[in-house]
Amino acid sequence: MRPMALCESDPACGGISFASLFDGEFTPVLKKTTVQDVTRWCCRGGWPSIIDLDDEFALETPSEYVKSIIDVSVPSLGKNGDTALRLMRALAFNVAQAPTLATLAKDMGDGDARAAQNTVTGYLDLLEQLYVVEKLPGWAPALRSKKRVRTKPKRYFVDPSIPASLIGASPQTLMRDTQTLGNLFETLVVRDIRTYVSVMPGAANKVGYYHDEKGVEADIVVELSDGRWAAIEVKLSEDKVDEDAAARLLHVASKLTSNPREQVRPPAFLAFVVGKGGRAYRRSDGIYVIPAAGLQR
Repeated sequence: MRPMALCESDPACGGISFASLFDGEFTPVLKKTTVQDVTRWCCRGGWPSIIDLDDEFALETPSEYVKSIIDVSVPSLGKNGDTALRLMRALAFNVAQAPTLATLAKDMGDGDARAAQNTVTGYLDLLEQLYVVEKLPGWAPALRSKKRVRTKPKRYFVDPSIPASLIGASPQTLMRDTQTLGNLFETLVVRDIRTYVSVMPGAANKVGYYHDEKGVEADIVVELSDGRWAAIEVKLSEDKVDEDAAARLLHVASKLTSNPREQVRPPAFLAFVVGKGGRAYRRSDGIYVIPAAGLQR
């Protein structure tokens, strides 16, 4: 059971079917959203219990959830709550990144690097078992590509409100730290897209990210069981969707489809999912620009 996507937690959201984009179906919609909206989404989270709550009370839910994990869930599995909390905070300070075990151990404040990395490995497994964090694997189009196993996974919290709570962020403080807000928003978009993909037909549907040795990358790649795929970039504001950003996303598609031996089909679609936005539309180059608040399954 995943936290709710935006279209589930806010009745004003939705209008564009994520699944239908793979069939070439797109209807432009107006979705006027602000940076302030994004800060609230990231701090409130997708918890069913907060739907009718004011921010004053809803913002307490993530910290209470973290407390329950540390005080109850972790000790029940024979692990140390303080160690788990320090790792969760280290992950929160590296949210939407791919930190090494050494980086996480350092951010946890452990001295013995080798022993600390062993601890990090064990507790990462624990947090995945408790469904606090979830891996986003590296993606390559060829099934037998070694890049699939050589690209280290990113780890995302299952809801952006968890890392926001761990670093003491609030809607007010995030207005002054747009870099952190951008990473939390990326966590939210990964959460929502995983939710939409999980209910699409196909047992082998995959969500990952793309990053190659030359720095060509896409924040999210969705591959369906039938081989159709899409590449998505996440931007905090539609103001960040400029020609350079579009060229980079188009380059991802061009590079992946340029090798005739791999026989990679063209993407079903390319898209920017944005936080602050005014409308969902299709650019002249074919790339969609879609406010996260406009998506539904």
